[in-house]
Amino acid sequence: MLTITNLDFQVEARPLFESASAQISAGWKVGLVGRNGTGKSTLLRLIREDVEHPTNDAAIRLNTGARLGWVAQEVAPTDETVLDVVLAADTERHALMQEAETATDPNRIGEIHERLMDIDAWSAEARAAEVLHGLGFSDEDLGRATKEFSGGWRMRAAIAGVLFSQPDFLLLDEPTNYLDLEGAAWLETYIRKYPYTVLIVSHDREMLNRCVTHTMALEHRKLSITPGGYDDWLKLRAAKLAQLESQQAKQAKERAHLQSFVDRFRAKASKARQAQSRIKMLEKMQDISIPVADRTTPFHFPPPADKLAPPMLELKDAELGYGEGARILSKVNLRLDPDDRIAIVGANGQGKTTLVKSIAERLPLMAGKRVTPKAVRIGYFSQDQLDELSEGDSVLDHVRRLLPPDTPPAKVRAVAAGMGFSAEKVETKVEKLSGGEKVRLLLGLMSHSAPHILILDEPTSHLDIDSREALIYALNDFPGAVLLITHDVYLAEATADRLWLVKDGRATTYDGDLEDYRALVMKADRAEAKEAKSKETKPKQDAPKPAASPEDKKRLSALKKKAREAEERMEKANAAIAKIDAKLAEGTPPPDELDKLLKSRATHAETAEEAEHAWLEAAEALEANA
Repeated sequence: MLTITNLDFQVEARPLFESASAQISAGWKVGLVGRNGTGKSTLLRLIREDVEHPTNDAAIRLNTGARLGWVAQEVAPTDETVLDVVLAADTERHALMQEAETATDPNRIGEIHERLMDIDAWSAEARAAEVLHGLGFSDEDLGRATKEFSGGWRMRAAIAGVLFSQPDFLLLDEPTNYLDLEGAAWLETYIRKYPYTVLIVSHDREMLNRCVTHTMALEHRKLSITPGGYDDWLKLRAAKLAQLESQQAKQAKERAHLQSFVDRFRAKASKARQAQSRIKMLEKMQDISIPVADRTTPFHFPPPADKLAPPMLELKDAELGYGEGARILSKVNLRLDPDDRIAIVGANGQGKTTLVKSIAERLPLMAGKRVTPKAVRIGYFSQDQLDELSEGDSVLDHVRRLLPPDTPPAKVRAVAAGMGFSAEKVETKVEKLSGGEKVRLLLGLMSHSAPHILILDEPTSHLDIDSREALIYALNDFPGAVLLITHDVYLAEATADRLWLVKDGRATTYDGDLEDYRALVMKADRAEAKEAKSKETKPKQDAPKPAASPEDKKRLSALKKKAREAEERMEKANAAIAKIDAKLAEGTPPPDELDKLLKSRATHAETAEEAEHAWLEAAEALEANA
């Protein structure tokens, strides 16, 4: 589907790709991973031809005739409805439908309607609505004008449009930045079942583990593809690194032995020839280099010097919202203790941000009580605050405003360094910072006062995987309370031990973990889809369900057998992978054996993936016939 051959490309004299090569086959779901700034988005732009190609025009080749689809930008705010915008994304159907209204030639009219039937045009509205529902739009939203939605929701509509058009090669660049946990879970399932090829840039570790078949890594200006998700790639990379380290140690030992012989016998006439031979051997040796891992700057949240007794915060019969007629949450009774780690879940628009703004006193209560000790300090972060940074001011300017006016410059620089900014970066204007650097600055500013409670509303949208890992360590080291809203399941699972659920105008504690909640969301989605399908196909008068025919029984039996066999294959493959991983963990085997183990692991990973797809198909078919 896509071939990249010896790609060389640089931006402002900074090389991003040097002889980079990779090949993606049709039907693969590929996750593109790499540090922020390495060139992932640039690669997508090169594939789309949004930037001038390198001198070697053949470096990037897409299959002839393949339709490429991507989210170019958010949907424009117009009077056009969300549903119409998504339907228009299928350009062929849209053009045919418009032509059908004006065509007069009977032959052409026949051709148009034949083609519309071929592309299943009459079910388009139902398919578009299904995608929009999955991304969080309600039935009422479908008929609303796009100008009534925020930029984030219009970006969701743009994502819905490209998914609905079903291109042969789908490019997605950080799509979960605009989705809640529910939307991200739906998108994972959609990508996994997508019938064509997908290349997705994402820093959502769990998404990459769940829905991709291959991982393409961009490191050290090179591309490499391995089967499996992100964790599979990490294990393979660690094994290869261990192999390189072993080979390097062996080479160093051999080099030292040869050099020792040369040093001892070079001056002796009787050994001169042997010494010269070993010098040539040393010269021919190719150094085994080990790529230097990029260092991730850690985050740090200073601990509060004063400890507070529980409860640290309580909401009692609270009514939350933006005034009469805009009440969002009612009868909220929640308690926060000093050691609480809480993730807040619920679909977008239900009131999660309203809840944390009320807790942080960014929004006054409409009724009820907010009870806290007078000494409590709260640090509040929202990605909306990125727009509040003062354009034209440097990192140092923002830090200086936190401190007393007579603070020595050296102290100001020391505080900025503690936030993770080097001596060169502190002079950078905020508009020149990357998204991740802006997040780092805001987190540093909000935690400078050593708060007792950290409230983080979607902190990871601009952070790469390694920076998210660093954030996890910092949150787990922080001794105070944490309230977290995030679509990143891995971050939430690694830091939170309790959940609050915001749904249907209420905010309550949720008795279960994230996997339980995810299963609940997916079950609700399937139930809604089944109900919608039932409404479409249900006859006006209910008829008694006929008894299953022998053919139906035979078909159901075959589906059950298929599901059972697929599950057995999946279990065997996963067991084999576990054994290989255990063997790799024991130590580095000889190079030949390591290659065999890695190849065997890749084969078992593909088998497990194929078996999972077969099991899902059979299970869904059984559910549909239940």
